[in-house]
Amino acid sequence: MTLARNQDYWKKGRPYLDGIEFTIIRDVSTAHLAFVAGKLDWVATSLPLLKDIKAQEPEAICEVTPGGISRNLIVNRDAPPFDNPDMRRAVALSLDRKALIDIISDGQGDIGGSMQPLPEGIWGMPPEVLNTLPGYDPDVQKNRAESRKIMGNLGYGPDKRLALKVSTRNTPPFRDPAVLLIDQLKEVFIEGELEIVETALWYPKMYRKDFKIGLNLTGGGVDDPDQQLYENYGCGSPRNYTGYCNPELEKQFERQSMEPDEGKRKQLVWEIEKQLAEDGARPIIFFNRFAYCWQPHVKGWTMMVNSIINNFRMEDVWLDK
Repeated sequence: MTLARNQDYWKKGRPYLDGIEFTIIRDVSTAHLAFVAGKLDWVATSLPLLKDIKAQEPEAICEVTPGGISRNLIVNRDAPPFDNPDMRRAVALSLDRKALIDIISDGQGDIGGSMQPLPEGIWGMPPEVLNTLPGYDPDVQKNRAESRKIMGNLGYGPDKRLALKVSTRNTPPFRDPAVLLIDQLKEVFIEGELEIVETALWYPKMYRKDFKIGLNLTGGGVDDPDQQLYENYGCGSPRNYTGYCNPELEKQFERQSMEPDEGKRKQLVWEIEKQLAEDGARPIIFFNRFAYCWQPHVKGWTMMVNSIINNFRMEDVWLDK
């Protein structure tokens, strides 16, 4: 698609670009070849594949940024088997977050709660607080032993596994970690089958809650608790895909929102984070880091550290050619 310059943009003299073309290339390898051939000025890629671009196009300018997007677990808490809080807790305890980061992000990712982790995330929890949340103990085997005990109490074990479909969107950032998630669920007697859903159907499927368990990505335009909490955990919110609703906790949403002291507000947010984790509202798996590369003639591009959206205004970008 080709975008025209906004003649009525609020900042005089901006933006510089006119007639910029955005090309959506679903196959990552094809996008890389186009960039290396000089047919693209800018490309987004994964960390494992960044090395290929740098090897083939050493003049390219590349940066790695967090972006504030989490991979998270969505469960339909209104239907069996995840209407049972013990089952939700067992799944949350099964996660090996570091293993996922090592494979998906070449070791460059962050473990956190709902809010973007430190140091880029302003509201992220320090490790001594984060590690007290259910499933965040660095001892993965200890967590999984507790999970297997819960599953045993629910009637499952090595000879009787819970079979279900694990749904996700049919794009690599969703699909790749979903495959690894299925492998991890096997450790706690859950036999998952990958259900790939095309993009046009994925979000309607979530709105209908037509899933048992799935892997989703959640991002936001700004690193602030109001945006994150109300949008993803508020009762009746359209983006609250799991249907989580805790009216008493929502009162805490209001309380933190009105707190003018940043230090006190952080404490309130961390208390909310703990409750969300204990409730298994939407277990956060990890926050990815992304790689972006652009040609040397692209000027004025600034990477964001807590949003993947705000720099796409591109008001200061120009081409030196």
